[in-house]
Amino acid sequence: MVSEPLSEPASPPSGSAPGTDPGSRAARFRAREARRLLAASVLQRQGAAVVLVLLCVYAWIAYPHFGTGDNLRDLALQSSFLAVVALGMTFVIITGGIDLSVGSVYALGGVLAAYGARGGFFGALLLPLAVCGTLGVVQGLIIARTGMAPFIVTLAGMLFARGLLLAITHEGAETYKIGAGAVFLNLGRGTWFGIGHPVWFTLALSGAGALTLRRTRFGQALFAIGGSESSARLMGLPVARDKVVVYGLSATLAGFAGAMTAAYVQSGVTVIGVGTELDAIAAVVIGGTLLAGGAGTVLGTLVGVLLRNVIQNIINQIGTLDSNYQSVVSGGFLLVVVVAQRWLTTRRVRS
Repeated sequence: MVSEPLSEPASPPSGSAPGTDPGSRAARFRAREARRLLAASVLQRQGAAVVLVLLCVYAWIAYPHFGTGDNLRDLALQSSFLAVVALGMTFVIITGGIDLSVGSVYALGGVLAAYGARGGFFGALLLPLAVCGTLGVVQGLIIARTGMAPFIVTLAGMLFARGLLLAITHEGAETYKIGAGAVFLNLGRGTWFGIGHPVWFTLALSGAGALTLRRTRFGQALFAIGGSESSARLMGLPVARDKVVVYGLSATLAGFAGAMTAAYVQSGVTVIGVGTELDAIAAVVIGGTLLAGGAGTVLGTLVGVLLRNVIQNIINQIGTLDSNYQSVVSGGFLLVVVVAQRWLTTRRVRS
């Protein structure tokens, strides 16, 4: 039998170099797009942390007072009150909602704590938690059961909380004081290992919040609701119940922050909380939580709060700049972050 000669391997088409066929070009293009999306995603989640580290290094070198123990402790203490409010806002925004009432609820919590201090420690603590938590639950029920926009419902809640505050204080004419020897003052003025109690409470609540988001079914359900509420319903998730819980949690944490502030300043100050809701939203979004919902971390929120206060601290260190520049810088940074988030979302959809 005569064997047939082995056929020669097919040569590539003329005019095309090896490795430049359409399939390999498409694969390389997809790989480049994947790397770009990964880099953009990391920048969205960790960009604020990088900026925070760079600012701290700069301030530590340029301003010797910045790195002192007293300044760092004061920075942590001042950040703790907003961080507690922003923690609740993180849960709300992850579900795709918004809570404009937290500033007024924060102030209301402080006034109720000072008012309830007449009944001792538990009266000062439980009264703001109960009233503020109830207000948040009512807002959540309205949003979940009627389908009304969270913006409108929480705007009404903001006006209600501020009006209730003014009614309790006779339109701000009466300021409730907390006695100098009250045990409740330790909530805001006490220290442990030289660090204020509000800082420890913030760390404990943030740790619990992070574990809830990442390690519980409830936390995973919140991400699903924020990603696609209709899909979450089809999956059988209790969307309405979870919305009620997050708005109740947000208001309760705002009330607790107000109680800590009242214990710190030893009175129920009626003028605090104006614009706090915007500061909380800015901190959450700057920290990497998508304003559209479906993604976010508690750690990122803490970074956003610290970044805001470090900027303010640096402006104070400079001494020649008006404190309003802090709002200018924060607003500009927030705009950059939101535009980057929008761009990232668009690229993911196209991919």
